[in-house]
Amino acid sequence: MSASDIGNVATSIFSRLESNEFSSERYALLFKPGTYNVNFNVGFYTHVAGLGQNPGDVTINGGVNVNADWDNGNATRNFWRALENYTVVPSNGQTQIAVSQAAPLRRLHIKGELHLFDFDSNWNAGWASGGFLADSIVDGQIVPASQQQWLSRNSRWASWNNGVWNMVFVGCNNAPSGQFPNPPYTVVPQTPIIREKPYLYIRSSGQYDVFVPALQTNTQGPSWASGSTPGQSISIDQFYIARPETATAASINAALSQGKHLLFTPGIYQLSDTIRITNANTVVLGIGLATLVPTHGQVAMSVADVDGVKLAGLTFDAGPINSPTILEVGPTGSSANHSANPTSLHDITVRTGGATNGRYDVGIKINSNHVIGDHFWLWRADHGVGAGWTSNVSKNGLVVNGSNVTIYGLFNEHHNEYQTVWNGNGGRVYFYQSEIPYDVPNQAVWMSQNGTVNGYASYKVANSVTSHEAWGLGVYSYFRDAAVKLNSAIEVPNVQGVKLHHATTIWLNGTAGSEITHVINNTGGRVYANSPSEAMRQTLTEFAGTGAGDTQAPSTPASLTATAVSSSQINLSWSASTDNVGVSGYDVYRNGVLVGSSPSTSYSDTGLTASTVYSYTVRAKDAAGNTSAASNAASATTQPGGGTGAALVRTGWTAASTPSSSEPAANLLDGSMSTRWTTGTPMAPGQSLIVDMKEVKSFNKLVMDSTGSNNDYARGYEVYVSNDGTSWGTAVATGTGTGPVVTVTFTTRAARYIRVVQTGSASSWWSMREFNVYY
Repeated sequence: MSASDIGNVATSIFSRLESNEFSSERYALLFKPGTYNVNFNVGFYTHVAGLGQNPGDVTINGGVNVNADWDNGNATRNFWRALENYTVVPSNGQTQIAVSQAAPLRRLHIKGELHLFDFDSNWNAGWASGGFLADSIVDGQIVPASQQQWLSRNSRWASWNNGVWNMVFVGCNNAPSGQFPNPPYTVVPQTPIIREKPYLYIRSSGQYDVFVPALQTNTQGPSWASGSTPGQSISIDQFYIARPETATAASINAALSQGKHLLFTPGIYQLSDTIRITNANTVVLGIGLATLVPTHGQVAMSVADVDGVKLAGLTFDAGPINSPTILEVGPTGSSANHSANPTSLHDITVRTGGATNGRYDVGIKINSNHVIGDHFWLWRADHGVGAGWTSNVSKNGLVVNGSNVTIYGLFNEHHNEYQTVWNGNGGRVYFYQSEIPYDVPNQAVWMSQNGTVNGYASYKVANSVTSHEAWGLGVYSYFRDAAVKLNSAIEVPNVQGVKLHHATTIWLNGTAGSEITHVINNTGGRVYANSPSEAMRQTLTEFAGTGAGDTQAPSTPASLTATAVSSSQINLSWSASTDNVGVSGYDVYRNGVLVGSSPSTSYSDTGLTASTVYSYTVRAKDAAGNTSAASNAASATTQPGGGTGAALVRTGWTAASTPSSSEPAANLLDGSMSTRWTTGTPMAPGQSLIVDMKEVKSFNKLVMDSTGSNNDYARGYEVYVSNDGTSWGTAVATGTGTGPVVTVTFTTRAARYIRVVQTGSASSWWSMREFNVYY
């Protein structure tokens, strides 16, 4: 095909599917080995894949991008698409893939930067709530920007730019450094066990095959970085090729019983019976977001308790009659040992409502042992057809009864009861993202444990479990319809074999009075509002079951520093402590006397005397009341009084910035070091901040304090003043920032407005905690 014909086809599909999130159309755009000069966007229900054995066999010069223009830069609904197995050389040096759930990126080689977000019409970074990257190489920087969470597995890049709430890296080269929760990074050096997703390709002879990657253990980096991915090929003539207009459950089952593998071409399949996979090592591969719907209240697909089944690239929609389970892996009571050849599930989506109304009890039930899950999204629709508390009912997204089950990338949302129920021992989860249901009508209908506990935990590990481990868990609330409370986002047994690393709760929005009260097992603070920052986000760094009451104190805070920013204020910062259950906060001591507490690793001590030396220590504490030893001592001398020592009172002041973000400039003036303002984008010349003091004031010093976001100080700055907010004249001061507290002094000026222009460049966002003016 000519480049123009390819462009016309891709553009035509995109024009129909750019915003059609519940379309019945399905497409796979498959590129044979070769080089293509095309540039196109990818919309809903579109699967773009190279048909080479390795990503370098298909090269696209130009671009394959996902934008969010249809929703003004908001990518939180950019679901249901897939990109895999090709190399792209972006014409502008950047590939944009602004996606959220159910949009896997696999086996990509991007020869440039990768941006995982889009801008709105005002060039603010729009929201995004993804996502999943695996077995890929990005030659440049990856910029998540506003991406709230992300899982990267077995990939590499030149650099990783930032994080928002929950970024997990498993088996990746060049993973970023930093300590959870700020930055919110969880790094696992090696992937303990994985089989990469099977894929369709063309041999040099022109023969179509499906390549099945080999099972690998303790890996790091892409499987094809030093040569072809290890594994085996299966000829296409060993597959039953299903088409939605002709295939039925009966014809599919007949082919499976004859030993055939199964390839679903794009489309929607109405199934009157369960598809039964009974033979070991069967491959079931969907392309083009193939969608399966059980029409008679049956299980849509079941897998026998056999070795080595591979299911990949499948979307399941709940049918109109309640199903007990949509996908069942192993029958109840499965007990076989599959450690040498486990079943693996890749890019599996289960939906309840949205496109069509439906209902089920359990989305995926795993009864077999040693199963590997590699990217799930289990979604009870919060919008679209059937979305309602008593309409598109699903009790649980995932139930795991098998032992030694490992899942990478578990997205599980909005179900009526527990989102995840884990009953088997030896389970491991790497990255968990879950929004609990939006539409709970009242507290009385949403009570667990025989009506004694508020709400149903998102992540529930059964009390009978003695070994379980998880990394990077995020649970978010938006109680849209009532003032509902969830007692604990996560519930696990308090036994020595249970460990959770890095958990966060977020209050996205909701009815006043709603909240998530605790993070794990009645531990951790509540989230209940968007401001202050600790009301929106709570974290627990570590939970380790003890089998008894918690008597272990947190580790000692380290690297305490004290910086005098005025004649009456000293700012403190320190490195985070760790704890076997979780650090609940820090106590601050001035000259040996307790003067305050902080939920984060910074504190502002105010009301001090000018030209006075103050000495500080900090102790960490946990929810059980255990307290660490005192940190190192740090001292500072307040600045002289008078002249530039007195901060102006900021009552009534306002601030605005270009660009702006969800962390507004008003945070600069609220007196809290727990909030901040940020541009939401890397530093670039021309970014600006304007403060309106509401009346003309005399001043001769500014302090821009980024303590707590220590790399976000202005790399260069120009300061302007104005009486009308329009005429700024020449800069009254210029300079270069060298640390988190930037102090600017100049000849006394009388003005109402202050404008600071950022003149440097850096990958860090420009942000500040507080902005003070002195005379």
